[in-house]
Amino acid sequence: MSRTSREAAVRRAPRTPRTPVPARALSPLVARPLSPVVARLRNPLVALLAALVAASAVLLGAGSAEAAGYRYWSFWQGNGKNWEYATQGPSVLRPDDGTVQGFRFAVSEDSGDADQPRRAPDFGAICADTPAKDGKKRVALVIDPGTAADAPDGEKPPAPRAACAQVAPDASSAEALAAVAKPLRYDSSAMLCAISGYPKSGCGEQVSGDTGSAKPSEPVKTADGQEKGEEGDGGGPSVGLLVGIGAVLLLGIAAVVQARRRR
Repeated sequence: MSRTSREAAVRRAPRTPRTPVPARALSPLVARPLSPVVARLRNPLVALLAALVAASAVLLGAGSAEAAGYRYWSFWQGNGKNWEYATQGPSVLRPDDGTVQGFRFAVSEDSGDADQPRRAPDFGAICADTPAKDGKKRVALVIDPGTAADAPDGEKPPAPRAACAQVAPDASSAEALAAVAKPLRYDSSAMLCAISGYPKSGCGEQVSGDTGSAKPSEPVKTADGQEKGEEGDGGGPSVGLLVGIGAVLLLGIAAVVQARRRR
């Protein structure tokens, strides 16, 4: 048969229609379409899980950051036996006769971990050689410049000392301190920076942790009683917050698993 005859025969032959492949015969690698219910569940849950994982990573990363420390003079009041962190600044507080007050220079994050003066608040021992006088009040002061580890570079802390200030009845704690420990140095926001000239420079500078503002975290008191510092990060997320995130994460995973089982 010639080539022309063969081509004509092929054109005249009827074509066999293709048989559609049953759905169940498809390769298992081909994804099956999701039911409408599962499709509605899947996307929001996956998005929720992704958001929670991202948030957890950010929070855990923040929690691992080193907490900031600051070098400053903290202000304390004696209660007869122990020291308590003062709730007012030294220029606002007007102590009564027989009061004991303390100042401690150290590096700390805030009032919760601030170092106390290392001498006991004993008014009788400190003011034993200062007799009472009409028209005056006596305020015992403990001044503790801290340790060499707390000192700024190139400076050596002087020895701790105690003094009995005899001042006017309406004198503030700052005035009592000035009577026995000049020179004092304050910054522009009335924060006490130096007692008896120590330290020579600096005022509440940041010495550890994340870089940024070199000011104390709360609640460091300035001389006028205001809290000085920025809002802290608190050293990372709380344990309760992390536990809550973990619980929600587990619930989301359980919901995804349950949705897949119902397909």
